[in-house]
Amino acid sequence: MTDVPPSHERASFPDLVGKRVVVTGGASGIGMATAARFVREGSRVVVLDRDEARLASLGDEIPGLAGALSADVSSAAAVRDAFAEVDRLVGGVDVVIANAGVSFRTPFDEITDEQWATVVGTNLGGAFLTAREALRRMKAQGSGVLLFTASTNGLAGHPFYADYNATKAGVLLLMRTIAREYAPAIRANAVNPGYVLTPMQRREYTDEMLAAVNETIPLRRHARPEEVAALFAFLASDQAAYMTGASLNIDGGETA
Repeated sequence: MTDVPPSHERASFPDLVGKRVVVTGGASGIGMATAARFVREGSRVVVLDRDEARLASLGDEIPGLAGALSADVSSAAAVRDAFAEVDRLVGGVDVVIANAGVSFRTPFDEITDEQWATVVGTNLGGAFLTAREALRRMKAQGSGVLLFTASTNGLAGHPFYADYNATKAGVLLLMRTIAREYAPAIRANAVNPGYVLTPMQRREYTDEMLAAVNETIPLRRHARPEEVAALFAFLASDQAAYMTGASLNIDGGETA
């Protein structure tokens, strides 16, 4: 009798087996958890990230990864070249998760020109450039799923994150436009995480700040990256075949 893997290691969405999946910002946090989840689902996953040190060890951390490519998503040339390499590695794309993002905790009037350009260029510009390359391929083949990491910060004003908030609101409208323009062949949806315990969150919040935030969340904790990854897997699967143009909050009840 063959051993049955633990439930958390088994594929939940059989239709994702063999799908060609690209995850931007996939070397850490939500992106890494998402890449690992799709690998577990049997997909052929290529990660894009600009952190070359993290990329170097990613193959060991996610066995079965089809590729780990260095790319700055704020650069049109870098994104174009990365997708050309994706074509070479896995022969195209079926699912793309535009997840790459940066944030800095900064008072509004202290946001520098350089910080604004970095945040907007990565979070919103990167989502646009990634989506454009994905859609050119998906349109040609007549199918595809495009998913975005937005944020509850794109739904309401949050102090000290004006640039980040603006980009995430923009990502949501970008997604909705794509959903209307490319239906019915291509679906587009977004996930709005609330507070997620990622390396980026750790850099910006002290333990005391994290504890204080948890007290404001009905479920009294931050999300785990793997929980957000599970939602992406569902949205990419045929079980979400009637969902497009939607943004789903995964925030422990924060926005309730």
